[in-house]
Amino acid sequence: MQIISARIYMVEIDGRRPVVLEVTTDEGLTGLGEAAVAYGVGATAAAAIVQELTERFLLGADPFRIEGIWSQMYDHTFWAKGGGTIIYAGISAIEQTLWDIKGKTLGVPVYELLGGRCWDQIRVYANGWSFRAKTPEEFAKAAERVVSDGYTALKLYPLAQPETRTPHGTLHHVSHRTIDRDAENLAVARVQAVRNAIGPSIDLLLDMSAELTPEAAIRVGRRMEEFDIFLFEEPVDPSDVTALKHVSEQVNLPIAVGERLYTRYGFRPVIEQHAAHILQPDIGNTGGIMEAKKIAAMAETYSMRISPHVCAGPVSTAAAVQLSACLPNFLIQELYPYRIPEHFAVVEHAPELEVRASRLPIPTQPGLGVTLASDHVAPFLWAECRRS
Repeated sequence: MQIISARIYMVEIDGRRPVVLEVTTDEGLTGLGEAAVAYGVGATAAAAIVQELTERFLLGADPFRIEGIWSQMYDHTFWAKGGGTIIYAGISAIEQTLWDIKGKTLGVPVYELLGGRCWDQIRVYANGWSFRAKTPEEFAKAAERVVSDGYTALKLYPLAQPETRTPHGTLHHVSHRTIDRDAENLAVARVQAVRNAIGPSIDLLLDMSAELTPEAAIRVGRRMEEFDIFLFEEPVDPSDVTALKHVSEQVNLPIAVGERLYTRYGFRPVIEQHAAHILQPDIGNTGGIMEAKKIAAMAETYSMRISPHVCAGPVSTAAAVQLSACLPNFLIQELYPYRIPEHFAVVEHAPELEVRASRLPIPTQPGLGVTLASDHVAPFLWAECRRS
């Protein structure tokens, strides 16, 4: 079996641009993957690197040789060694397609190829519900809806402000890692209002998005301790492991990090220095499913839990579910259930729509368990590659 063609889609959805890769074999099987840089800046670059990697390393390759293809990309792109978001987003998308094809060929979900599932269902937390809120009262009202929808865990961004240039809102984060006392007090008031609204039995997660310097993160984190926080995400720049370690020693909250760390090599110093308690590899930009599995295994030896990060489209979510299913140190998975319908229409039967009572059942379909909605994404075809 060989890969003979590929299609790359950059889907325009409400200010976000999921980059989806679909590859086809000479036996007619297809595999899906996603480069997880759907927001912020970088989707076009990710689409371009997916195309270049596909043409250089994937066309004509045996899709069963997943580790070998990954190693070729790592060894012979030159930039993968020490690389960052864009190159690993491309590698991740390609790697996911190979697992999808292998699972479909053998008639089993991907998690069966990774040791089998540990869980019959996985717990998820809701993100993206607060992007239009600004005042503490607006945060509280939005949080009440999430709880009424059955979610038992939810995450918010206490420091960020709504970005109103898109119809359904994104976030505008802190500039220059500097906030004044009014902004800090507003952040605390938002969290307090949400905690009061949802009660003590709902888990509350805070994402600081690396917006602060260490001393400011410590000061704000200490003020948040009274609200029984489930995790305190990216309090400082994730590349500064010393600062991360300093915050974790000074703040009595579980520290989480990982969406902007790449491969086992990027996670290694965080793990070795116990600079965080919870790791959040993103299957769509850290190197793929197997790479995230390796990161989780390293973390397990240091008694750390894994909360897979998900920031892109439903293909990325489907890949994350396959990983979460087989992790003994799995904690909770991120989910964006409140995006517009077009977001979920990228695939047939998006996994996000299957959540009940903050639990997502583990799929039993072969491969990643999702099928591309070809008619829906056809207008967003960015590039097509074929074996010469």
